[in-house]
Amino acid sequence: MKLLFDENLSRKLVASVEDLFPGSAHLTHVGLSSGTSDRRIWDYARQNGFAIVTADNDFAIFGSTLGHPPKVILLENCDYPTNVAARVIRGNAIRIVEFDGDDQPVLILHL
Repeated sequence: MKLLFDENLSRKLVASVEDLFPGSAHLTHVGLSSGTSDRRIWDYARQNGFAIVTADNDFAIFGSTLGHPPKVILLENCDYPTNVAARVIRGNAIRIVEFDGDDQPVLILHL
């Protein structure tokens, strides 16, 4: 599973999880600027086989209404440092991989 990190998350997260999720990227790594619409990000992720990792509830709403792909991983209440976000993602790696194979459109991760 490739993860596409939303603009509200640090670019450093890609390097923190690349051993578990190769091919992952941050929006800025794939040519999407911080002003890119959520719908364009959604379409990019769908067309390129990414799951969106975000702290933005808008993508969770897209996932619930539009279904998947792409899958959405929501870091709920993510007002913690990048190293903690990386720890949450790494600590839930098995859940994330299992999520890739199930029918749920949104996975909510908590600190």
